[in-house]
Amino acid sequence: MEKRWLFNNEADAELVQSLQENLGLSENLAFLFAQKGIKNYEEAKAYFRPQLDQLHDPFLMKDMDRAVDRLSSALENGEKILVYGDYDVDGTTSVATFYGFLSETHDTLEFYIPDRYKEGYGVSKTGIEYAIENGFTLIVTLDCGIKAHDRVAQAQAGGIDVIICDHHTPGDELPAAYAVLDPKRTDCEYPYKELSGCGVGFKLLQAYCQKKEISQEGLFQYLDLLAVSIASDIVPITGENRVLTYFGLKKLNQDPRPGLKALVDLCKNKNDFTVSSIVFGIGPRINAAGRMDHARASVKLLLAKTEVDADAKASLINDKNDARRDFDNTITEEALQMIQSNEVLLNAKSTVLYKEDWHKGVIGIVASRCIEKHYRPTVILTESNGKVTGSARSVMGFDVYNAITECADLLNQYGGHMYAAGVTMEIENVEAFQERFESVVASTISEEQLVPAIKIDLVIFLDDINFKFYETIRQMGPFGPQNMQPVFVSENVHAENVKVLKEQHLKFTVKQEGTNASIDAIGFGLGEYFDLVKSGMKFHMAYTIEENDFRGHKSLQLFIKDIKFE
Repeated sequence: MEKRWLFNNEADAELVQSLQENLGLSENLAFLFAQKGIKNYEEAKAYFRPQLDQLHDPFLMKDMDRAVDRLSSALENGEKILVYGDYDVDGTTSVATFYGFLSETHDTLEFYIPDRYKEGYGVSKTGIEYAIENGFTLIVTLDCGIKAHDRVAQAQAGGIDVIICDHHTPGDELPAAYAVLDPKRTDCEYPYKELSGCGVGFKLLQAYCQKKEISQEGLFQYLDLLAVSIASDIVPITGENRVLTYFGLKKLNQDPRPGLKALVDLCKNKNDFTVSSIVFGIGPRINAAGRMDHARASVKLLLAKTEVDADAKASLINDKNDARRDFDNTITEEALQMIQSNEVLLNAKSTVLYKEDWHKGVIGIVASRCIEKHYRPTVILTESNGKVTGSARSVMGFDVYNAITECADLLNQYGGHMYAAGVTMEIENVEAFQERFESVVASTISEEQLVPAIKIDLVIFLDDINFKFYETIRQMGPFGPQNMQPVFVSENVHAENVKVLKEQHLKFTVKQEGTNASIDAIGFGLGEYFDLVKSGMKFHMAYTIEENDFRGHKSLQLFIKDIKFE
């Protein structure tokens, strides 16, 4: 699939020169620093040497004082506290962090995860009924609750106070909870708005420790879970999130809790875990329990105290992930076949597919897979509890939530954000929704948005690449949304020793006229370019720089993102 190359030229020339002179940087590195908004030595030091004292004061968050006071009195008085979290990775890591930390010193807590299929997303009526029937007097919601007006009212009517810890965008009115912690509240002056749900719960625990003069060292032992939540929930790796992820990855790679160590071992990842390897390795396995059965199993794994217990629980979850992968592959094949065999769908500007027996737990993944093949806004629908439910995914720059809003009269409910959303509708409305959604997308999407894009940070010569350059680039991590690994382009290069691995991956040594460099490069899924590259033709190449450690011998290797011929 052809890709657009978007070159990032946003760097002030005077700033680049100033950074070169004052920090002794090469022009290339000064350009990258300027793109990151780094203006001087102090900012460079803060960026490259994250410290936990860079974290913001949790009491800057609106309602934090009320939340800490209520939590403290509940713990001191031995009240029953229900820790309520969503069934995805952010929700389960939130619960494992909050419940895990407080249950080390208090035994009146219990946790609750709703059933994806019976209760659905968010705070459920069943969950509140459970709390009332079992004598709880405080509920702390994590990664959910910001729109749970009815459920909060139900809890209060049953004599239960609610503290909401959420990071989703609130509606016009907040639920009438005892305290509402959400940095996205319009009246909240907390300096960093992009925390994960686990991050908001972590800030409540941090504030509790400060108030009670408890050392935060014990709380920082949960940063590995917080890093998993930040990575898996695809929140920006900037500001406070970057500091938390930096230290969380350190713990994950050096001293992970037994549950995460068991998952790391299953991933068979020989290198240090990164944001990306969490997203593709640990995250799906934690998610699989909630997709295929019940997410309680994930929380129990994350709370496991011994390696033996963790290994047994991880093995069961891995089986769920294998089953999830089988569903995912089968349904993706069916979905792609439906598009391929239908002329109208092939030429449409959107994809909306419905089959009543597709597994609800994997339709979001299937939507993403379809976009890899047919790059356009996609909604995958299936039947659940007598209704049609679906997951939507989008392409760069197109707001799928707005497009779905234009179809609101056909839907029972919907929610989400620019790049991902969920819908529920009556079965008889599926066809009308397909037509309306296609009409809305076709009239608002640009032709450019229907072509996948690669953001290019800098054009460099192969001679510019060395271990010193790579080491500085590496320290710009952890990489993730809004702090992506730099992508470079080298122009007019040619290849030698060209091979195809497993009939689909391209491997060669890349050279450039006028330079002495000779670097190994690999392009996953780029086997189609074999003949052209082998012919000796010159081409432009987009890539990231990686370190390859083969039997103790370290070398630099280029991971090819795309190739363009003149």
